[in-house]
Amino acid sequence: MKAVVYRRHGGPEVLSLSDRAAADPGPGEVRVRIVVSAVNPTDWKARSGLRAEPGAEIPETVPNQDGAGVVDAVGPDVTGFAPGDRVWLLLAAAHGPSSGTAQEYTVLPAEKLVRLPDGAGFDEGAGFGVPGLTAHRALTVAEDGPTRLGPGALDGRTVLVSGGAGAVGNATIQLGRWAGATVIATVSSDGKAALARAAGAHHVVRYPDPELAARIREIAPDGVDLVVEVAAGVNAGLHPQVLRPRGTVAVYGDDRGTGTVALDFGPNLMLNARYQFLVLYTVGADKLRAGAEDVTAALADGALRLGEDRGVPVHRFPLSDTAKAHIASEEGVTGKVLIDVTPAG
Repeated sequence: MKAVVYRRHGGPEVLSLSDRAAADPGPGEVRVRIVVSAVNPTDWKARSGLRAEPGAEIPETVPNQDGAGVVDAVGPDVTGFAPGDRVWLLLAAAHGPSSGTAQEYTVLPAEKLVRLPDGAGFDEGAGFGVPGLTAHRALTVAEDGPTRLGPGALDGRTVLVSGGAGAVGNATIQLGRWAGATVIATVSSDGKAALARAAGAHHVVRYPDPELAARIREIAPDGVDLVVEVAAGVNAGLHPQVLRPRGTVAVYGDDRGTGTVALDFGPNLMLNARYQFLVLYTVGADKLRAGAEDVTAALADGALRLGEDRGVPVHRFPLSDTAKAHIASEEGVTGKVLIDVTPAG
């Protein structure tokens, strides 16, 4: 089979297309033929070795956490899946160096697989893995909010989505609308505003703007219930200006910050504000499974979809151009970067 691998950390040039033997599934494992792989920032950050020891040797590694495909073979004791089943994957590359989705076949424990519902394509299965699960967690961390999502779960609540044209921002808008929230999105350009509206945002406001807090308060006079935050350091001063008492800030990124978040103690104290930092790798298997079930339900309902008409332009690459796909994501292309691995049929 064909697989993209890297043997040392570095830029996209360390990625190469190689021939590897397809492994057989062992007890409790499933072999999946990958149809579509997706690229997220976590993938190129892992490849670049941002948290690795400089110069350290690494095992031959296949990148990319997200993917969708077809069950090819099942190992002993696997009863929940059969060859031919359409599936999407949970944090595939986190299982081990050889388990990423930038290859024609990968072998994973059965609990890493989720059935892809009828009506949802492989693009959606790959494209809403990390972003959809992150958005789900962000929408379910408030002290007095729901722990699961579905139609009506967020009725009466107002959610402020920072960076509404990003992958997680888009998934948050779509899931928030599906669950009944009033969604306000912030964006940096008219083009991104159009994407946030296409995703379903009820209100879109531009930044930078010295009157940003006032504009949000015009929409939500009592304050917002939840802020889903991608730029924590930059926006920390905004949060107490727009939160309602006992409001929550769900922080998953600091893309435009310095790595340090400075909070104004007094205003946050008086609000009883809650900051919930979140990352999928340590969130717990129960939270991942709950998120996977709800994301799958949203896919089945047609509430999560890719494409510019849903605010997510798609950028496609063949497996041989995985390095170019990583470059596109690393340079901040707006939309979803997908890799066509094998034919869908």
